[in-house]
Amino acid sequence: MYKIAVIGDRDSIYGFAALGLDTYPVSEKEEAARTLKTLAQGTYAVIYITEALLSLLTEEVAAYAEVKVPAIIPIPGASGNTGAGIRNVKKMVERAVGSDIIFNQ
Repeated sequence: MYKIAVIGDRDSIYGFAALGLDTYPVSEKEEAARTLKTLAQGTYAVIYITEALLSLLTEEVAAYAEVKVPAIIPIPGASGNTGAGIRNVKKMVERAVGSDIIFNQ
């Protein structure tokens, strides 16, 4: 059975444990890269990652862009929303549909 994990700074992810998700607090890029690789090779179908951490691990996350499992999904951290999550969704929609259907008015 697949599981769901959350990676990020402790303040941003500790609440997800109350929802039954596995949380992995990290503070350094190298530690985060190792954790992401370990989780992706394990039984995790969905890995939520804070936007701040995503900005540090763009190459590592890109390695999983074409695979179905795990889905790596950015979430806002305690420091706020950087917009990386919506940009990621927009890029995926463009790839799937063939054009930009999400536009600002």
